[in-house]
Amino acid sequence: MKRPALSLAATVLAALGVAGTSATTTAAAATANAAVPNAAATSLRLMPLGDSITWGVGSSTGNSYRGALWDDLSAEGHALDFVGTGRNGTMSDPDNEGHSGYRIDQISALADASVDHRRPNVITLEIGTNDLNQNYQVSTAPARLKTLIDQLTADAPDATVLVGSVIVSTNSVEEPNRGAFNQQIPGIVQTEQAAGKHVRYVDMSALTAADLSDALHPNDGGYKKMADAFNGGIQAADAAGWLKAPAPTGGAVQSGVAGKCLDVNGGSTADGTVAQIWGCNGTDAQWWSAYADGTLRAEGKCLDATGQGTANGTKVETWSCNGGANQVWQAYNGGYRNPVSGRCLDDPGLSTTDGTQLVLWDCNGGANQKWTTLPTG
Repeated sequence: MKRPALSLAATVLAALGVAGTSATTTAAAATANAAVPNAAATSLRLMPLGDSITWGVGSSTGNSYRGALWDDLSAEGHALDFVGTGRNGTMSDPDNEGHSGYRIDQISALADASVDHRRPNVITLEIGTNDLNQNYQVSTAPARLKTLIDQLTADAPDATVLVGSVIVSTNSVEEPNRGAFNQQIPGIVQTEQAAGKHVRYVDMSALTAADLSDALHPNDGGYKKMADAFNGGIQAADAAGWLKAPAPTGGAVQSGVAGKCLDVNGGSTADGTVAQIWGCNGTDAQWWSAYADGTLRAEGKCLDATGQGTANGTKVETWSCNGGANQVWQAYNGGYRNPVSGRCLDDPGLSTTDGTQLVLWDCNGGANQKWTTLPTG
């Protein structure tokens, strides 16, 4: 016979070793229930990240697992925003970061800029199918996956990353490679967790060949199973206290020089790219996020005083975030100050010329040192 579910208060009392159904116990349970209000579900800014399975190939609606996952999370009370550079499917919020045919290395190449810009607090990652299907350096695919996860947790340190196993296939190249790859994922996840990162393994083994629309992609039933698995991962992360409200996403940093913004030259992600002034245009090259560690980031890179310089005139660029003091910026007198040098982010000579590289200079409160201050993440 199925036992009736215990109330929250009764569960707490039982866990504390309090038993029985006396009036005292009943009163205590009623008091505990009255004292514990229903908590609002955490708002989610969720990035579905991966290849054509994330995009929705094989789905009759194009919604992939995203549509059913949205419905489930919404029913659970979460305020939702799915994010990514692409839009596919009939669902109300079809944003995603799914790229048909992409391998792990190709997702890694775009992840920094997209994640840094959108600042998801949950990432659902389903990747590796094309590495296996293309027989692309299969032996090192798990290492590439770990590198990608490291990227994601650096780009969004307050996010939970849910790593799905590669689903079943009937492809003669992919399927023989799948088992060994999947066996490595739990160990990678355990390593990430041991380092204090919010990374969780999501087992997709519920899908069978009957859940495929072709050799590689799920049908609608298969996508529903994927949604259930990812939803289970989100619920587990929530129970563990991992889910936090989404961080501010940033925006343009406007100069005190009229019409100019802080800009990454050409939107490049290469280390050493010039940080410059440019006419405000709303592109990703001008989308900056302030992080709790004091960094300012765009295109997945940190604003950086070149060569750890501290002197007047030290050029400012973008560089891979590395925790250096030359990448820390504090709000100061309407602008940004690098504390290790004591100098401010400066548009030299009050230049209005697009492409002028920014420098460090003694803080003086001039319009060329005024920058819109972003909230910390």
